[in-house]
Amino acid sequence: MNKPSALRAHLLTSIYELKHSPERLLIFINNGKVRCTSARTISFEYIFNLQIILTDFASHPDSVILPLLDWLGAHQPEILENLSSATEGIQFEVDILDNSRVDLSLTLCLTERVVVGKDDQGNYTTHHSSEPQKVANFSDPSWVLGTQGTGSEWVLPR
Repeated sequence: MNKPSALRAHLLTSIYELKHSPERLLIFINNGKVRCTSARTISFEYIFNLQIILTDFASHPDSVILPLLDWLGAHQPEILENLSSATEGIQFEVDILDNSRVDLSLTLCLTERVVVGKDDQGNYTTHHSSEPQKVANFSDPSWVLGTQGTGSEWVLPR
């Protein structure tokens, strides 16, 4: 599966608070399933809940949600585009540690398609298909993290 490591890399580069303490970003795969229709090929799809936990998090949740939505727009767009997927697609829980820190847990329902083929020698090959790429409406180049990474802000065009 490629999406968990791709999302981890994206969050580590996008969330200021994690740049100096990446060990506070934990990722788990839960409730995994494999779906294969055995049509003409044995191509299949991974279906799983990806749990993201940020420990001792002191920034505003927007600084996590905005990069997450940006990533989902490119790698799992149906969570944002399909009303039935959007209802359950992103879930969260917060454990309040004190007045300035929380443990934030996000759960995403992700899928990853794997196309199975054969090479010239008859060996099986796999290719993890990327999602059809669109520019997400909410993803705006004028969005920047807060100056200290403690929040998010929109820079309005003049």
